[in-house]
Amino acid sequence: MTKKKKKYFPNNWKAIHDAPSEMFELPDGGITFEDFMDWKVGGYELPASHVAMLRVRNLDTGKIKEYVYKYRHAAIKKCRKLINEGNKEITVVQPDAVHFIDPRYDEIFN
Repeated sequence: MTKKKKKYFPNNWKAIHDAPSEMFELPDGGITFEDFMDWKVGGYELPASHVAMLRVRNLDTGKIKEYVYKYRHAAIKKCRKLINEGNKEITVVQPDAVHFIDPRYDEIFN
């Protein structure tokens, strides 16, 4: 049985990057950069049907993959597997917390 290939959803970062800053200004002055970062970068929002998202960066290749889980035991199992593989930065996002696991911890602090 052949696995069905995931549909590619292109992102339009280049169009946003090249857009003039006036396009993003709000009439009331908008929000500060710090507020924006807290809201969008630090403020992950998971659907109520999901318990966790794992964002994994391979330190050898720099590639990033994301895994989304509806069941806690499946997320824990995948996280353990990734930690044992080593050389991967893992960001675990839960509805109430964000955790970062860095395999270089010993090298950095010792």
